Amino acid sequence: MPLLSVQDLVTEFHGPSGAVRAVDRVNFDIQPGEIFGIVGESGCGKSATCRSILRLFGGANARVAGGRIMFDDRTDLASLPERDLGKIRGNEIAFIFQDPLTALNPTMRIGRQIGEVIENHAKVSRREARERVLGLMRDVHITSPERRLDAYPHELSGGLRQRVMIAMALALQPRLIIADEPTTALDVTVQDQILRLLLDRRDKMGTAIIMVTHDIGVISEICDRVAVMYAGRIVETGAVDDVLDRAQHPYTKSLLAALPSLAQQGKPLIPIEGSPPNLLAPPPGCRFAPRCTAAHGNCSQDPAPVLMHRRGTASGHADACILER
Repeated sequence: MPLLSVQDLVTEFHGPSGAVRAVDRVNFDIQPGEIFGIVGESGCGKSATCRSILRLFGGANARVAGGRIMFDDRTDLASLPERDLGKIRGNEIAFIFQDPLTALNPTMRIGRQIGEVIENHAKVSRREARERVLGLMRDVHITSPERRLDAYPHELSGGLRQRVMIAMALALQPRLIIADEPTTALDVTVQDQILRLLLDRRDKMGTAIIMVTHDIGVISEICDRVAVMYAGRIVETGAVDDVLDRAQHPYTKSLLAALPSLAQQGKPLIPIEGSPPNLLAPPPGCRFAPRCTAAHGNCSQDPAPVLMHRRGTASGHADACILER
């Protein structure tokens, strides 16, 4: 039984020019203890998909316009009242934001911010909360936690701020963590430490993780399965090795071809020509067709192609390309 099942999710952002469907009929399941990656270029709908799960939009111009988000096969988060959803946020599903400097309160000390998460959901004294905060800071390998407890966010490095965000996410031992580009702007050494930390939590606590990133290297390093998104839709999904080694959708192939490798050392990278579509007026059919070198007339016809298993590929590996079906 999936821990989380996203079914035909539609999310819209409303602005002066009209409604933008940033997430368009997205489907995926997360199993307990699984690390599931969502990858794609900027603006493809990765973060919007994950923010939709807990309705963390930060404004009144966004809404979940369709679909279901089943948590533990008992609760549809998409239709859950805000008050009830607030009990699940942090407690059963935690969110690690992309930029900890803006996600953390700049006027509050680190220890107080982590402590508030505990105090808001657990009946403990402030002293008990402080001891648990110190334990969490040690768990995420923050050095000298007693001293850093009273530091403000701007006094910490980017890597330490991200560790604080992870400590907040782990404070109530959630069953699912959504990590939205948690290693962006970190150097490769700190990035590796953060990824190891998340893997350690999964291995020790059985926590499921959704890893959102544009970095295929991160996906290959820690994820079990992956979904590739383009223009608000999932175009390919499956086990990481199957998708990265035997990609089927032209967009996935193009992403992989644009990566530097030792085999192509000294050769120019192969860029994806063109730009992603305007989601105020997306093209009919396959949204990648205008940029796809293999596209033909049928690719630009409605209805849009759906994810299907292709003969000869591994079980669970599906793509949304009509070519060679």
